[in-house]
Amino acid sequence: MFPLGSVLLPGEQLPLHIFEPRYQEMLRDCLTTEDPSFGVVLIERGHEAGGGDARHDIATMAHIVAHQDIGDGRHIVECIGAERIRVDAWLEDDPYPRADARKWPDDDAPVPDAEFDALHEKIRELYHLIGKLAEAEGSEPPGEPAFSELPAGAGERLFTLASMVPMGQSDRQDILKAPSASTRIAALTDGLDNITDIVRFRLQ
Repeated sequence: MFPLGSVLLPGEQLPLHIFEPRYQEMLRDCLTTEDPSFGVVLIERGHEAGGGDARHDIATMAHIVAHQDIGDGRHIVECIGAERIRVDAWLEDDPYPRADARKWPDDDAPVPDAEFDALHEKIRELYHLIGKLAEAEGSEPPGEPAFSELPAGAGERLFTLASMVPMGQSDRQDILKAPSASTRIAALTDGLDNITDIVRFRLQ
């Protein structure tokens, strides 16, 4: 397991710089397997380096798709988020964080097109406001969000939409742990509303 201060959603890319000795050992162990992967979990309290942190119990498997040895035991690793997992028990952090965990399949129940259309409109509105804020602050506005190549499954599509939104880690964790499409839509809507309110406030 790799505790981080950020949430990895299924489908997202995750670049990592592995330098702590415990994670160097974890990487060596992962690379001996047919499908090198590990769990990425959000830290609830504490810090990434040094251990002693408290962690959430819903995480995401990160599959290693590329790695580069940059010397002195350090590696640049490229991963992609895949299936969700639920931690049943945390084990001793020896030689690195470990857990008894199981796959937690997504509830991929159908979602009406109208609900996706409403989410698309909210995301467009947010990007418009972020663009206005960027112009006011003299920075480069973000590009327009693209909805033309979203995954077909409702669950994966909602994760992809969530990855477009620059929301806080607590909101992202709520989306990751949502047990159904309807609860994930509610969590994503709440996250969208939170960041939209922040941007509107900064525009005042």
